[in-house]
Amino acid sequence: MTKCEVIIYWSDEDEAFVAEAPELPGCAAHGSTQQEALAHAQEVIRLWIETAKEFGDSVPSPKGRRLIFA
Repeated sequence: MTKCEVIIYWSDEDEAFVAEAPELPGCAAHGSTQQEALAHAQEVIRLWIETAKEFGDSVPSPKGRRLIFA
């Protein structure tokens, strides 16, 4: 189980909530609600980590205080 900080905010440009995992470069998702953005982020985090491991890339250790489980 992996713990990552996720920041959720409203984007006027995208007209959606955006959920970013700042510790994982380029790892972000969106949704029409905060809950939907978080659910999508959990899946993207899982895939990001799975892909990094598959290619032998390092996975940063969690540093944040807001935690989700992916």
